[in-house]
Amino acid sequence: MAGLFTRSRPTTHLLIRKIGLLENLKQVFGYSSLPHLQITSPKGPIHGTGKNPDAVSDNPMTLFSVRRFASIRAGEEHATQHDNDENRVLDFPGGGVTLTAEMNFISESPETRTHCYRVLDNNGQPIAGSSFQQYREPGILLWRGFTLQEFANQCFGNKADYGKGRQMPIHYGSKRLNYFTISSPIATQIPHAVGAAYSLKMDQKNACTVTYFGDGGTSEGDFHAAMNFAAVMEVPVIFFCRNNGWAISTPISEQFRSDGTVVKGPAYGIQSIRVDGNDALAVYNAVRAAREMAISGSKPIFIEALTYRVSHHSTSDDSTKYRSIDEIEYWRTNRDPVTRFRKWVESNGWWNDAAESELRSNVRNKLLHAIQYAERAEKPPLADMFTDVYNDLPTNLREQERLLRQTVEKHPEDYPPEVPI
Repeated sequence: MAGLFTRSRPTTHLLIRKIGLLENLKQVFGYSSLPHLQITSPKGPIHGTGKNPDAVSDNPMTLFSVRRFASIRAGEEHATQHDNDENRVLDFPGGGVTLTAEMNFISESPETRTHCYRVLDNNGQPIAGSSFQQYREPGILLWRGFTLQEFANQCFGNKADYGKGRQMPIHYGSKRLNYFTISSPIATQIPHAVGAAYSLKMDQKNACTVTYFGDGGTSEGDFHAAMNFAAVMEVPVIFFCRNNGWAISTPISEQFRSDGTVVKGPAYGIQSIRVDGNDALAVYNAVRAAREMAISGSKPIFIEALTYRVSHHSTSDDSTKYRSIDEIEYWRTNRDPVTRFRKWVESNGWWNDAAESELRSNVRNKLLHAIQYAERAEKPPLADMFTDVYNDLPTNLREQERLLRQTVEKHPEDYPPEVPI
């Protein structure tokens, strides 16, 4: 399917129409045309609009870039066209390579940066002519049905916490909701997502996995290993990179020299897109389209969301020490994603100040109740520190548990009395 998507314009538009999202959103929001789409194929760019799927357009908006050969057959077909001139094409495994007498190095940076897809302008108004797991994704759990009480239980590490108090706060997980427990080390979740996606492919499941990480995660070896494995094995996984502009005190200019992270996708042969991460509708549109493509084509998709980090990296971080207050305030006031989305919702008559006030009051009351309950709930017993890993507890862990109990009995004042011994 990947080969058809890169070489056939009619097939490309057929796949896009099958996604259905853009057409559905067009009906909802009343737009008569869909956004321009440019797809890069081995034979050159293919342009199209929603008005005429076979029309050619010069619009430079690049949504997806395809830069990989689908199979050895693609290379063989390419080489067959030049089988009478071995001086023009090198029939190399993976695809025919054009030969040239000119020595040209590929530039380390393109003349123009990769375009960024968006739907809403800074005032929350749709742009004319357009249509529609790391520890910073609790919204996904909320959407799937994770309750405020479950969030509070994990943060307080009580007996109702699914991790039994063995994880740091905000490291959520839910087997019921297919949400793998968050891990603190950077990028370790990326290979895991690819492995899970590979199992979905082997079991012929109509599903894909998605993994979230920041711009700093792309500097880790786990990221590159996962990207390469996903591309070679063609597994249904979505790589979602939040490019915040800053990795704590390190700006992206010191993190990498490439055009953001989106260019890393095509380098591994992965279809990629850059979106305005402060545009909720653009992100929704891109992720939904990526999911359809990943599942139907059994292949990885890479998404780079440009979403500036306004707040401090953590409670121990003071970001004003390494960036100007004016820069922070500009993004806080002019580019705030919540304000932009709220303006759009209000312009459609779906929201107002009264509804906002009522929602905030209700959520605040529910959250305070959840926190009070989680704080009073019983803590997990001491034995839970050593269980759930081995079916039969090994001797070294038995020894550690024995020594820990002796220490608690000897110095009870140093341990919380609410933890059952």
